[in-house]
Amino acid sequence: MSDKSPVTHDLTQLFEKIKEVRMAMLTTTDEHGSLHSRPMATIKPGEDQALYFFTDSESAKVFEIKKDSQVNLSYSDPSSNVYASVSGKANAYRDEAQIAELWSEPMRGWFPKGKDDPRINILKITIDKAEFWDSPSSLLSQAYAYARALVTGERSKDDDVNQHAQVQPK
Repeated sequence: MSDKSPVTHDLTQLFEKIKEVRMAMLTTTDEHGSLHSRPMATIKPGEDQALYFFTDSESAKVFEIKKDSQVNLSYSDPSSNVYASVSGKANAYRDEAQIAELWSEPMRGWFPKGKDDPRINILKITIDKAEFWDSPSSLLSQAYAYARALVTGERSKDDDVNQHAQVQPK
């Protein structure tokens, strides 16, 4: 079965899909070679084809990334039927000017000392490739797809082009 998903080099659509999701599951490889996932709050996508997060400089993910920088981010919003998977290289670093620029008060929940907390690191994920899916969200669209499949024995192809796309930055 061939995958005929469109491929784009423009991350705009991906960023539009995930901007309201906010929480991603970040997967790294731990010291035993096992996959390790945890939720992360996305701060913002950058103009540099990257996604930014705050992390504690002493967290396990920082040590895992130093050993293997290849990571995956999964975004899911079942209420709007948006799903995305982002693979890339992670880098954790401290840049006080960038921290001040990216800081928002809700982050104080993780960093009670505020933006001057010496343990805040920026976690930058430079995107290698990504995929996103957005299935028809309306109940009517889903009912139509179900009825068509039931009657014809075929899956609905009306929205296939919009349901799945691959992104590979230049």
